[in-house]
Amino acid sequence: MSFSELAPASEVREEAWYALYTRHQHEKAVAQSLEGKGFEVFLPLYSAVHRWKDRTKELSLPLFPCYVFLRNKGREWLPVLTTPGVHMVVSCAGLPTPIPETEIVAIRRVVDNSILIEPHPFLRTGDWVRVRSGALADIEGILVRKKSKFRLVLSVEMLGKSASVEVDLASVERIIRGADNKSLNPAVPRESYLRAPGDTML
Repeated sequence: MSFSELAPASEVREEAWYALYTRHQHEKAVAQSLEGKGFEVFLPLYSAVHRWKDRTKELSLPLFPCYVFLRNKGREWLPVLTTPGVHMVVSCAGLPTPIPETEIVAIRRVVDNSILIEPHPFLRTGDWVRVRSGALADIEGILVRKKSKFRLVLSVEMLGKSASVEVDLASVERIIRGADNKSLNPAVPRESYLRAPGDTML
């Protein structure tokens, strides 16, 4: 999509979070470049231990590989899409599609509190629960069991991406997910992106 095809100012949405699709292993560089341009950026990371034959090293990796979240009013896309490493912004019907604020807040709460989090297969079913106490109080997600422990799955539904964090079963309560929190499209069609100039989808 060319810049001339962007929505006119009258159709611009309020400030919201959007997802940028980036080159593989360029997430940190993209986030740093965009912050240098004055944008508010969120790149959730998690710690993973990688073992080689001769050494072991703890790495800080993107929780959602090839994605960086950007807060924008929906019209300053030229400086974003011309940033090295940015392929496109996730869009629908030709318009950049906002990520629900509740999804960003939930993931940010976990990251900011240094709670162990890890990538998780995307889920749309299971008991919907709310954490009643502690650092994650009022955060909602899907409860799953991994071996002898329970984990809360947090999702960015538009991307079809999830992460999970360990929770105490006694600290959560089962709730009915409200109609105002219904899922968006769990998988974004490959063509539903606002692309950087000259970029093609692999």
